[in-house]
Amino acid sequence: MAAIVTAVSSSGSHSFGKTTRLQVRLLAGLGVDGDAHLGTTVKHRSRVARDPSQPNLRQVHLIHDELLDELRAAGFAVFPGAIGENVTTRGIDLLGLPAGTLLRLGADAVVEVTGLRNPCVQLDRFQPRLMQAVLGRDGQGNLVRKAGIMGIVRAGGDVRPGDAIKIDIPPPPHRPLVPV
Repeated sequence: MAAIVTAVSSSGSHSFGKTTRLQVRLLAGLGVDGDAHLGTTVKHRSRVARDPSQPNLRQVHLIHDELLDELRAAGFAVFPGAIGENVTTRGIDLLGLPAGTLLRLGADAVVEVTGLRNPCVQLDRFQPRLMQAVLGRDGQGNLVRKAGIMGIVRAGGDVRPGDAIKIDIPPPPHRPLVPV
């Protein structure tokens, strides 16, 4: 199966979920046009409280639609944008990508993968036990964060559901994704 965008979402407020759109515009170096997390410096409130001058490595949040399928099968009422992502994908192992991977979304937009989303208690406020559902363990017992990945916009452009995703893996040595 080819990697595709299945939904795009944004919100101008710091609300938990985001509204699905017919398209979003990614702005180079800034993020999703009209989204509360747009900017060169960090916009997540907890991070702003610690140091508002930090670079914004979380301009775009991507989640794989396969996770939403898994959560729905476990009884959660989730849908694209519900847990805060801007771009919902299908057919790509987002969590297995190395840091620095370039995702070419549609005709023009390019997002550089910076790291993992670190799930927080807001997930449980949305639906009880959801935070635990997006955490797992690998074969060695290490914590696996399944709540998506974060990126920065390297090249702007419009992104729509149905757009193809092309993946450019950086040359080795690969850096594994860590929470950003």
